[in-house]
Amino acid sequence: MLKCNLIIASLLAGTMLPGLALAQDVSKSAEPAKAPELPKPPYSLSANVFLVSDYFFRGITQTWGKPAIQGGADFVHDSGLYVGTWASNVSGNQYAGGSMEWDLYGGYNYKVNDDFTVGAGLYYYYYPGANNDHAAAGGPSQTYNTFEGNLSASWKWVTAKLNYAFSDYFGASQATGFTDKTNGTYYLQLDAAYPLPSVEGLSLVGHIGYTHYSHDLTNANANGKSDPSYADLKLGVSYVWKDGWTLGAYYVTTNNTDFYKNTPSLANSEVKSLGGSGGYVTVGRTF
Repeated sequence: MLKCNLIIASLLAGTMLPGLALAQDVSKSAEPAKAPELPKPPYSLSANVFLVSDYFFRGITQTWGKPAIQGGADFVHDSGLYVGTWASNVSGNQYAGGSMEWDLYGGYNYKVNDDFTVGAGLYYYYYPGANNDHAAAGGPSQTYNTFEGNLSASWKWVTAKLNYAFSDYFGASQATGFTDKTNGTYYLQLDAAYPLPSVEGLSLVGHIGYTHYSHDLTNANANGKSDPSYADLKLGVSYVWKDGWTLGAYYVTTNNTDFYKNTPSLANSEVKSLGGSGGYVTVGRTF
């Protein structure tokens, strides 16, 4: 009897075990397969949009003291190559017949080590529809479009940069009262953004620059000045949230204020001191 029971048990086991193994195989095959991890692309894409209470460029307001909305997009390759575009509204008081600045740029940054980077680039400032001959009082034809090259060197949070104009500098030319073409005008700048270790995302921002015009006005302007070259300074703070939002507050000042005071509008009878001291705030986000 015992032998008979063992035979029956063996037969049952032989018929059940394959079914059990099959069930286990089916269970395993039913598990969702893990998607393979995609390699990280060798480039990054980003975009930004900001609202500023006043658009200052190299210490000079570009919006006649009014707010501006600004935005851009950038492509950066791991090799160091980059291209981008950026735009802002500007004032027709300063850019006759125009209301927009549209910039196109590209270049190459070489990372020497973790702290030191050098770079070179090209930058084109385009003002659609703007021309000096659109001024209310009339005038010779001259666009404000400007083409520059630049060289830079950065160490940690400090950057030095030289910008050199290959074209007439933002509408300054013989046609508009200068002794000669203003290609060769350059802008030297030193920028710093020091991250405070005690507050994550908060940085102290500093900037000093110097604009040297290659030629002066043929005749002195209404302020009795003919040399437009000047220095500018910016100090402020910025705070960046982890989700990309940024808030900033800055103080700006220039010298050679006598040249830029009571500048006449190109669109109406208004006058404004474009240099001097002022401040602005920014809020925006990078995506």
